[in-house]
Amino acid sequence: MGGGRTRHVSRVVGRLLAEQVRVRRAKPEEGAEGQARAVREALQELGPFYIKVGQMLSTRPDFVPRAVLEELGQLHDQVTPVSFATFEPVLAAELGPRWRRLFREIDTSAPLGAASLAQVYRARLADGAFAAVKVQRPGVEQAMAEDIRLLRRAARLLARAAPRFAAVVDVPAMLGVLFEAMEAETDFRVEAGHMRRARELCEEFAFLSVPRVLLPPTRRVLVQALAPGVSIRDADPRAFTSAQRSGIGRDLMAFMYRGYFLDRFFHADPHPGNIFVAPGEPAHLIDWGMVGRMESGTSRHLVLALLNLAANDGAGLAATWIDMGTATTWADVAGFRSDISMLVPKIASVTLEELNFGVTLTAILVHATRRGIRTSPVISLLGKSFANLEGSIRYLCPELSLTDVFADNLRTIVFGLARETLSEQQAARTALDLMIAAPGALQQTRGILRAFAEKDVTFHAKVAGEDDRRKRATDAGSWPFWAALVLAGFLARGRRG
Repeated sequence: MGGGRTRHVSRVVGRLLAEQVRVRRAKPEEGAEGQARAVREALQELGPFYIKVGQMLSTRPDFVPRAVLEELGQLHDQVTPVSFATFEPVLAAELGPRWRRLFREIDTSAPLGAASLAQVYRARLADGAFAAVKVQRPGVEQAMAEDIRLLRRAARLLARAAPRFAAVVDVPAMLGVLFEAMEAETDFRVEAGHMRRARELCEEFAFLSVPRVLLPPTRRVLVQALAPGVSIRDADPRAFTSAQRSGIGRDLMAFMYRGYFLDRFFHADPHPGNIFVAPGEPAHLIDWGMVGRMESGTSRHLVLALLNLAANDGAGLAATWIDMGTATTWADVAGFRSDISMLVPKIASVTLEELNFGVTLTAILVHATRRGIRTSPVISLLGKSFANLEGSIRYLCPELSLTDVFADNLRTIVFGLARETLSEQQAARTALDLMIAAPGALQQTRGILRAFAEKDVTFHAKVAGEDDRRKRATDAGSWPFWAALVLAGFLARGRRG
């Protein structure tokens, strides 16, 4: 299987490289757009893992060309359904030869969804409960394992070939975050565990739910409650009351904020197809195969970054971002502070109709990379999650303000962070102080979080002539992206057979 998968990757990448050359020579008018489209189509053909890689790269305008970014933003994991007969052996192997006895009926004529990883079927259990049956495609696990091996090797080679770029963009670490997030994609027992935990975490949200797992999960089969309604993309906002629309939007945001900052466990792929809504029903967040996790220091710094953004404090946001990452020896810290101080006033207080927070997050990434500052690798996954969430909520409640929802949940978040660091009594006192001192609460909170966040101290010494010698990691534009593409082609070819 490994050799066959490697040969397939080699063929696709080789064809892509040939297409890049052909477009440059024969159709220069197509230029970057044609090349970018070819990249998207190649990733689409390579399947679920490369699609996720492409989606993560779509949040990195600091080194991915603009035309490619736009194409990667259109990536979706949807394929032509295959016959149910392909999945029957999987059901028999996982649930036993008498697996049909578990169901009163199962609609095999057309799946509810078809992706390169699995197909999902509508069913009714023997006890009458309506269910969605997710069945993994044969051979997916082996293919993804080989993809991970190939990409790990490519990342190491890229780091050695471009050490200056690697000092700013830690590609192996960024891929490592993605690998961990996709752990459950090939083991549905892990996904079922994610669903159970998420159900517990969303119990306090009246407008949000996660489907129950109905049967004991297996590695390749997951049977869960059928989510009512339709994708939030297809919902008619006029069918919902204003309170329902606002409640769903606010609860989705609040749930994700707490996942990012308190639980450090969050849905990494909340795109519209994974959020189902119906009038009079809570929104259902489905497909927990890809989750993100974050260590405590990063989550604290992120809270502080958002507080600085809300307070229109560019210098504070820049300092927090540097603390969250690493300043290289050639970093232009003063330049980064200036960049962020100019950016923040433009985005400090707008609605979703005017702001894409995921894009804002990646805009900061661009400035950081250009100024020689390495950003935490989890930010790419967080940016993907943020961007997907915003895009989803925009369909139902575009007027919702991110900063308002964050402010509403600020005390809960800060109290939770305080309890991790202080005694319960001191945490309660801190939270009460914040509630009482309303005019100065934001500034106090930022100070508290800055004290909470454990950070490395970086000293920068400026010597004569430093400006002349400094070279920025992105002086050559987006060359690392195309270099990585060529490297992947040679790597895959080198492993043929």
